[in-house]
Amino acid sequence: MDVSTFHALFSATCFTLVGLWWNVVQGHRDWLRDPALRRIVGGVHLSFLLPALMGLFAQVGGTETPGIWRFSLMVLAVIGCVSTLRLTGRGRREGSSAFLTLAQAVAALFHAPIAVAGAKPELAGVVDLKPIQAEAVLLILLILLVVLGHGPVWRFMAGEDRPADAD
Repeated sequence: MDVSTFHALFSATCFTLVGLWWNVVQGHRDWLRDPALRRIVGGVHLSFLLPALMGLFAQVGGTETPGIWRFSLMVLAVIGCVSTLRLTGRGRREGSSAFLTLAQAVAALFHAPIAVAGAKPELAGVVDLKPIQAEAVLLILLILLVVLGHGPVWRFMAGEDRPADAD
């Protein structure tokens, strides 16, 4: 598959997930009244939005101007890592489930190599990866970020990671 086609499909899919999530949230406006629930709802939103933006910027930069997508990848991954770590820390203090905490911690961990690859793509050579292999690893990490977003969505929708009085 052509990498630019992958980025186009991936980005469109992630933006669709953002829209679907906001349709769900519109049906549960009470989730936005509680600050803890609002943070979880926002975290789910970011788990779909940030990869969508990464895919979009990868298309904009392309192979002709890799600085655009590398810089955007780095910035968006840092935002994802920091916001996910903050959400994880607050969630543990507020009694989030171990599953949600683990999913968030793994997502934060996945953001780190994406940020590093954006900042210093030549580091892929340190671990003996060819550029095409490094890009494949990044694409897999992006897909895994979206997959990690689905687990908490399902559990949250099923009422497992939110207080009983929020239903």
